[in-house]
Amino acid sequence: MDETIDRTLDAVGPRLKQLRVRRDVTLADLAAETGISTSTLSRLEAGLRRPTLEQLLPLARAHGVTLDELVDAPPTGDPRVNLRAISSADGATVLPLTRRAGGIQAYKFVLPAGEDDAEPQLRTHEGYDWAYVLDGTLRLVLGEHDLLLAPGEAAEFDTRTPHWFGATSAGPVEFLSLIGKQGERAHLRAAPRSAGSP
Repeated sequence: MDETIDRTLDAVGPRLKQLRVRRDVTLADLAAETGISTSTLSRLEAGLRRPTLEQLLPLARAHGVTLDELVDAPPTGDPRVNLRAISSADGATVLPLTRRAGGIQAYKFVLPAGEDDAEPQLRTHEGYDWAYVLDGTLRLVLGEHDLLLAPGEAAEFDTRTPHWFGATSAGPVEFLSLIGKQGERAHLRAAPRSAGSP
């Protein structure tokens, strides 16, 4: 086997472990997600076993990276992110804008027109969110606040606060969202304006 191929395959194990640790996922969790046994995953990460294509495909999918990234293939010179839209039963579309595992993740959301009297289903989770409205009106229910955000407006908050996003009856809404684990913020928050300030 070509020496370059040997080196590339030998480097896959440590990269697999780094991706898994960065996602804060156990071997057992990854085994359940990929259908690859825990012992095989452990041997792959330790470099005691060479990965097959049948193993690399579900691992790349689970870690949110391309096969090229997983095996550290040379760059092709094309910087475009291949967007794959994810549609939900309620008509929402989510476009992941980042491909790397861990850290702050960027998404574009397109929500269909909603009903103004819709009862929001608030949820909480670990992390921090920053949302920026591109088009339409975004309804953000955050704790006891019910806010309407117009294009060009942004909101940021700790996602342990009960929250919900939706569109109004005026039409669909498009917004960008940067989501990170707790402590990873998109930017520093500005101090609130004091009373009487413009």
